[in-house]
Amino acid sequence: MGAVEVEWAAPVLTVTLARPDRGNTVDGTFIANLHAALDEAEERPDCRLVVLRARGPVFSAGMDVVEAAREDASGGDSADRGAAFFELLHRFTTVPRLVVCCVDGRASGGGVGLVAACDLVHSTERSVFSLPEAMWGLLPFSVLPFLVRRVGFQPAYAMTVTTLPVTAAEAVRSRLVDDLSPDPAVLVRKVTARLAKVDGTVVGDAKRYFAALHPITEETKRHAVAEFDRLAGAPRTRERFARFAATGRYPWE
Repeated sequence: MGAVEVEWAAPVLTVTLARPDRGNTVDGTFIANLHAALDEAEERPDCRLVVLRARGPVFSAGMDVVEAAREDASGGDSADRGAAFFELLHRFTTVPRLVVCCVDGRASGGGVGLVAACDLVHSTERSVFSLPEAMWGLLPFSVLPFLVRRVGFQPAYAMTVTTLPVTAAEAVRSRLVDDLSPDPAVLVRKVTARLAKVDGTVVGDAKRYFAALHPITEETKRHAVAEFDRLAGAPRTRERFARFAATGRYPWE
């Protein structure tokens, strides 16, 4: 079963995270499906806007811990998981289409990374954002380069070390969220109307130029992946994953 659904209505490609029963968690299928959606956006010359949204009360709960535990048990490589997710986030920042993220619910862990990697973010009042990785014995290594680029050092650091949730209003103040309202369609219509007046190459040019001003490099990726692999491979972390997969109990319970 696919993790996302894609709908085309020129000039907008809408990508919906479509596994609400699993909290739209991130696994290999999720990553592959989102890459395929971005491929489609690039292949359509009249596509100007990608809208990323989710079905259900959770935008994305981040890493699929159950799947990670299964991969660990079968000898899977945590570094590969970390690298694949980092590359997906980086792709969002480089795809030559404007990406608008619409959050209506909870975004945690890697879900915050998806939000931070998008160009514009709409949120409803009921949304909440958090980085709970420290409670698993991890840190959000792949998320942080993109989150720091968006909100700055201190908000990203505070979210990481406290694990405290951030409300939608707080997310607006930190610039994680650009637009707070009940309906994302208003923002999407405004942006679509303006993009119709702009040459189709400008978004890609802008992304390349801003990437040069605030680069996320191969060295950034290597460091993030190495640190993720170090902590994800620690016996205590693997035990927490395995216990959750077997019992559904979180480490703090």
